[in-house]
Amino acid sequence: MDTRAPSGFRLDPVNGKLGGVCSGIANRFEIDPLFVRLGFVIAGLASFGTAAVVYLAIWLLAQ
Repeated sequence: MDTRAPSGFRLDPVNGKLGGVCSGIANRFEIDPLFVRLGFVIAGLASFGTAAVVYLAIWLLAQ
């Protein structure tokens, strides 16, 4: 019997800094949330803010 949690994406507001998006993505892929946060910061700087719009969209749609 498999006792693992469902593998769907969920926001993680308990461990999150702003909405729980990055920590939710990190939980989904079983990686450190710091790497996801750094990825969003780098993408935000490289895309002149488009990553911020994507972040907000994930935050709003995943609730």
